[in-house]
Amino acid sequence: MRKLSILFCIALAFILTFSSWEVVADTGTATFYTPPYRQADSSACNGYQNDGVMIAAASDAFWDGGSACGRNYKVECSGATNQGDPNPCRGQDYMVVKIVYYCPSGCQGTIDLSQEAFAAIANPDADKTEISFHQL
Repeated sequence: MRKLSILFCIALAFILTFSSWEVVADTGTATFYTPPYRQADSSACNGYQNDGVMIAAASDAFWDGGSACGRNYKVECSGATNQGDPNPCRGQDYMVVKIVYYCPSGCQGTIDLSQEAFAAIANPDADKTEISFHQL
């Protein structure tokens, strides 16, 4: 019985060791857009539905044919781009946004945040900032 208990403990330790999840963030840039946030075009996820203000538009980098609609992303400011404020990061360490729009080709950032979401992590005077982000 003791050997069985030892084997069980070893097996459990092995499973726990190799089943840990490490979250790897993508990097990119964030810009922001201003109200009104409701739109009803074929690229929007929810038509006229009000999704609040902690929302964003996904660029082609992760839009995935509309599969990004409704996904939540943790976004962190990681530094300045070559324009605007040299120290744009401020406020919260990160915030979570819901993807509710598509930012079409020519989008200036990887993710286009609502003005409120951008202001939660960066100075809006910067217009654009380096970020790390990952899906929750």
